[in-house]
Amino acid sequence: MKAKLLIRIAAVLILIHMLGHGFGHFTWQNTDNPVKQEVIKQMFSHEFHFMGTMRSMGDYYRGYSLLLLPVYAMSIVLLWLIANASDTQRRLSRQLLYPIAGAYLFFGAIELTYFFPFAAAMSLGAGLLCVGAILLLNKWNH
Repeated sequence: MKAKLLIRIAAVLILIHMLGHGFGHFTWQNTDNPVKQEVIKQMFSHEFHFMGTMRSMGDYYRGYSLLLLPVYAMSIVLLWLIANASDTQRRLSRQLLYPIAGAYLFFGAIELTYFFPFAAAMSLGAGLLCVGAILLLNKWNH
């Protein structure tokens, strides 16, 4: 198996993750559950002073969630470019994969702890595929 294929599969997993995250981001406030409705109302109804601005916990939640969408998109593009270069630029590809693999393994651990297994599986899978690609790229250099 070639490193290029593993890297591209990792990019596809992150794309699936990004689509799911985007759907969740734009629909998380839609609920018929009265308890959830009250929690969401409370999250947005009280603002707090922080670093020169007033924001609610709902604003922070929404903002942090939005920040992930371009991170996922950037990761997909970077992985695709690394995959394209992996046959000719093995050392550079490997060096770029180290932080990406580490970040997605970390994302997966956080998602497993605080969110849900499907999200964790996408991140952990992408991270492990990047580790596999690193190992293949190391193998080819010897």
